Amino acid sequence: MDILCIGLNHETAPVSVRERLALSPDLQAAALRKLKSAPGVREAFVLSTCNRVEFYLVAANLHDATRAVDAFLVQDLNLALQDTKPFLYRHRLADAVAHLFRVVSGMDSMVVGEPQITGQVKEAYREALRQKAVSSIFNRLLHKSFSCSKRVRAETELGSRAVSVSYVAVELAKKIFGDLSGRTVMLLGAGEMAELAARHMVGQGIASLLVASRTFENAKRLADLFQGTALPLGEVDSYLPRVDILICSTAAPEFVLDVRRVQASLRQRKQEPVFLIDLSVPRNIDPKVNELENVYLYDMDDLQKVLQANLEERKKELKRAESIVQDEVRQFLAWLHTLDLVPTIVALRNRAEAIRKQELEEALSLSKIPFTAEQRATLEAMSQAIVNKLLHEPITQIKEGEKTGEALSLAEALRRLFSLKVEGGSS
Repeated sequence: MDILCIGLNHETAPVSVRERLALSPDLQAAALRKLKSAPGVREAFVLSTCNRVEFYLVAANLHDATRAVDAFLVQDLNLALQDTKPFLYRHRLADAVAHLFRVVSGMDSMVVGEPQITGQVKEAYREALRQKAVSSIFNRLLHKSFSCSKRVRAETELGSRAVSVSYVAVELAKKIFGDLSGRTVMLLGAGEMAELAARHMVGQGIASLLVASRTFENAKRLADLFQGTALPLGEVDSYLPRVDILICSTAAPEFVLDVRRVQASLRQRKQEPVFLIDLSVPRNIDPKVNELENVYLYDMDDLQKVLQANLEERKKELKRAESIVQDEVRQFLAWLHTLDLVPTIVALRNRAEAIRKQELEEALSLSKIPFTAEQRATLEAMSQAIVNKLLHEPITQIKEGEKTGEALSLAEALRRLFSLKVEGGSS
């Protein structure tokens, strides 16, 4: 049994690569079903956000897990493995568990310590439950990841400073316009990131907030939260000339704002600067827009560069957070090992005892000399001693393997060597 994480994130892949792996809700559900039904795969969990796509699998072995993910990338996403694999990372067992704990705790986020990732993981977990893709191991793992996140936030200052992508957008806007009071902000998209952006912008005293979304009801809901105005998508162009700051965070698979539309609004603005922020993956604003005069366009990769200067204080807390992660990893692995170790040791002892009894009975029945009860007891004790001595070293090595991380592979080797059928284990 193996736990494997295969994925990419903002550190290993540029947005142009990440957007090719970005999964819509339907595709994420399809990925869970396909991976769960792949040969050798027992459980599957898929996380897809703006900054990462990760596949977590419980599988019979590393080969089965890798083959399942590769098949999905090629067959369902139409990706060429030779072009994609250089950006992928792979983590196994303890490394995979630690990676997930860091992700959920915000330690691996573009904005270190940001809390949104916890909610995104919880939603991905709910989808995995709906698709019946997770079972005992991932149920335990994900709940453990949430408790780890709580500890990190309670015992460190990792999330104490107000730094987020939305907050950085505000800081950039202030550098361009100075005081934001009197400015008009438009949101394309009405999801969680749009709401966070609205909250930050309204807090700066902007004059008006416009919200447009594919679903007008969603736009109205968000606009009503901040006394803004909801717009149908078809009316966006008529409002663009009065917009100073536009934040795009839709799930559209193509550009929703191109050079022609921005140029038209600039003419009516008399070349007043306009600040565009594209929080979408895939990108929803044509990058060529940035070539226009008085247009300042930032996408997720641009924001990552700006964020670095704001994160130094939070990063100082990473060492303390990492010690919590390692403590939680040890606890989880101790539980995981019991799924395999105890049943395997019991199965090995039972197998050895069955063979001992069978061989002893055969030997006694074939003997032409009758044995006294005392002699039988002596033979019984001797055969038991032989079995115990033979089993002592492999069992000791398995238990010692808990300290070195080899316990699961040793248990698997024993099961294969002795054809053990383990009840209640993870394999």
